[in-house]
Amino acid sequence: MEIIERIKDMQAYSQDLRVEGKVIALVPTMGYLHEGHLSLMREGRKRGDVLVASVFINPTQFSPNEDLDKYPRNFERDRDMMEEVGVDVVFHPRANDVYPEGYQTFVTVDDVSKNLCGLTRPTHFRGVATVVAKLFNCVLPHIAIFGRKDYQQVKVIERMVRDLNMDVGIIGMPIVREPDGLAMSSRNEYLNPKERKAALSLYKAILIVRELFENGERRIGALTDRAIGVIMTEDLARIEYVKLAHPENIDELVGVVWDRALLALADYIGETRLIDTPVLGEEFENC
Repeated sequence: MEIIERIKDMQAYSQDLRVEGKVIALVPTMGYLHEGHLSLMREGRKRGDVLVASVFINPTQFSPNEDLDKYPRNFERDRDMMEEVGVDVVFHPRANDVYPEGYQTFVTVDDVSKNLCGLTRPTHFRGVATVVAKLFNCVLPHIAIFGRKDYQQVKVIERMVRDLNMDVGIIGMPIVREPDGLAMSSRNEYLNPKERKAALSLYKAILIVRELFENGERRIGALTDRAIGVIMTEDLARIEYVKLAHPENIDELVGVVWDRALLALADYIGETRLIDTPVLGEEFENC
């Protein structure tokens, strides 16, 4: 497994692969890997001739009051995990190379980024879209693989690729959960044992709402109110939002829903922000 830090070296490496006719698969990450990340890399291993995983904690997707400084980091651990699943190249650039002094260019995806996380994190998806565009320019992948736990992020990237005519196939992969149902996340590391138990309120809410939906309940208010009631049984929980949204354009749904809807949950357990984003009307992963 090769580790590349310089952008020019990564571009040259990928250009040579493309000349050879090799298919490059990219899995972008911010490190501190878990089984969810590894599942994306295993998929990339199947789909590409060469698997590149990036490890870069992107400062532009954090607001000033968010957890950039304490975001978990352990590159040596990540390196060993990536080698085990067959990653060929780790792209591990430095922040001052990705965003040199005087940097002022950003990618904004308007409508699909406005609802849900975009309401309380107004610059977050601008940072996501910008860094992903830069990673595509550095790695030159044919396909890029993302997890659907960050469902809105996947839709932002799909729209960016479509609108800017980027020649990259975007693959969204199922949510990977812990055995007890909690969606895997690097931020789960922040939870103490009591908070970890309380975090299961999101999964409990999902199961109950799914059951209601499968039994014919289509009133959006009834579905979201039930989810809120379940989550708020936990004293440590503080809800940011519980919404049903259109699974393609992420617009908030009102009234009733007939076939499919994104069930979007964002919740603070103590000081840790967690999200979960299953789609009602589709088969749930690991539920």
